[in-house]
Amino acid sequence: MRRLAGGVAAVSLYPSMDAVASQAQFLSKARESTTAVSVDESFWQLVKEQFTINPRLTVLNAANLCPSPHTVRERLFQLSDDLNRDVSFQNRSKFGELREEARRKIADYMGASEDEIAIVRNTSEANSIIVGGFDHAAGDEVIVFDQNHPTNSVAWDVSASRYGFSVKRIGIPSPPESVDAVLEAFRSAISSKTRVLAFSEVSNTSGVRIPARQLCTMARERGIYTHIDGAQTFGALAVNLHEMGCDSYAASAHKWFVGPKEAGILYVRTDRIDEIWPGVVGIGWGSEAETAAVGARKFETLGQRDDAAIAAFGTTVDFLNLVGREKIEARVFELAATLKSGLAEIPGITLRTSMDPELSAGVCISKLEGADSRSVFSNLYEKHGIVGAPTGGLRLCPHIYTTMADIEKTISAVRTEMQA
Repeated sequence: MRRLAGGVAAVSLYPSMDAVASQAQFLSKARESTTAVSVDESFWQLVKEQFTINPRLTVLNAANLCPSPHTVRERLFQLSDDLNRDVSFQNRSKFGELREEARRKIADYMGASEDEIAIVRNTSEANSIIVGGFDHAAGDEVIVFDQNHPTNSVAWDVSASRYGFSVKRIGIPSPPESVDAVLEAFRSAISSKTRVLAFSEVSNTSGVRIPARQLCTMARERGIYTHIDGAQTFGALAVNLHEMGCDSYAASAHKWFVGPKEAGILYVRTDRIDEIWPGVVGIGWGSEAETAAVGARKFETLGQRDDAAIAAFGTTVDFLNLVGREKIEARVFELAATLKSGLAEIPGITLRTSMDPELSAGVCISKLEGADSRSVFSNLYEKHGIVGAPTGGLRLCPHIYTTMADIEKTISAVRTEMQA
């Protein structure tokens, strides 16, 4: 216990005095630039200082897991500590309103109504609710993008084995030729049997970005349900779900959203909610009339939850709004473009992800010729302190806590490892 206490004492749960000063500077500068999209590098340095990232590391793994800023960590700790001190029904009653406050903020952030938002545990669970929630019939067809995450791909195969519908996969090159070519690949696959179109807006395995709004319009004109896995866009791009026109959308807080772990969202458009069965029926389900009144909340009767994490979901929205949604999107594109340009000049590197912002976002994936991608991945971390992933070759995903100096360091390190 003494050894454990010593280890814990070495890790502060609260920001240092330098961090507090940085927070004050960040708040001041963020408020000064609320209407600006383009800001200088000093602003992004202040943003980076809101995270407790090991100074040895350059974190480029947003497609998998992101750190959270001081404000979110503090909120999580404070509410978790409050709960541990008093687990009574009386003390816990406040979490109901905190959950609804978080829901209102999330809905506003995403361009949806609060009754269309279910707060679930992650993208995988949200995808599973949709996959298992349809009244499928034998002979129906579901079209999926072949670069989807397994929870929006393999999950459909499992459901098809049970209900007798078919799954058709759409493949496109990485990188694709054009937006029109992507749309045509899906358009030509649609048949009179197609009931659902399910795709990742940005693929975690190739970085390909699907033109979601155009595809949703195409599907709606044909009476086809559209489900989008937004794990690689939620928190990175300025998403407006009503404008996008999808029927449902799944995402996690722990990736680009820089929020708490084991918290996610499932959006279901108002006129589609009644069509989808819940995956879990627990306390809070109520009668049919009561369920209809609460909309997408019927998908979140999941038993005991991490109430502090749900409340901190709303705190994360506050932080991202302070940085600025449009600024974040512009920064993600700027960082990704600079990174891809630098990597493309390295002998042996071929980009799998398009340079075109209409066909890509923050996920940057390269094929390595003449080098083992897993060895490069390991060496980047062990020798250079760069956190990436070996997914699809070499996956590097910069975010708002990444500076241009970090990008330059990364390009130099990859060049070194490719020459080794």
